[in-house]
Amino acid sequence: MPFNLQGIAVVFLLFLHSKYSSLMTSRMAKLQEDTNFRLMQLLHDNPNLSQREMAKALGLSFGGINYCLNALIDKGLVKIHNFSQNQNKFGYAYLLTPSGISEKAMLTNSFLKRKLQEYEALKAEIKALELEIGTENGEKSLNT
Repeated sequence: MPFNLQGIAVVFLLFLHSKYSSLMTSRMAKLQEDTNFRLMQLLHDNPNLSQREMAKALGLSFGGINYCLNALIDKGLVKIHNFSQNQNKFGYAYLLTPSGISEKAMLTNSFLKRKLQEYEALKAEIKALELEIGTENGEKSLNT
């Protein structure tokens, strides 16, 4: 049987793609979830913000905010209230629906769990680095 290096390379690349594709998908899903959480939190606290103000507050582009808002509206989590009597015809309020409030509570719980896990991992990494350089709690070791 001849050795087929090209075939092995293709299988290896497919293996890497499957591993990293799921990592990227997972990372993208977490990023989208975090963005939705932060936007819903912002809307809960400030329903009268313009999309430009939302974009600035969250560090996103105007188009990114528009995309996220439309996705939340399509899911029935946010509704728009237009103040037609307002002199400013662009006066909108973005209100969380009852299902939006419920979703925000679930996202808050998920966000908090993930951040606590990240915090614990960071504490362990700091402790390991302190041990590696011979310090504890940021103090210099007496042996160095």
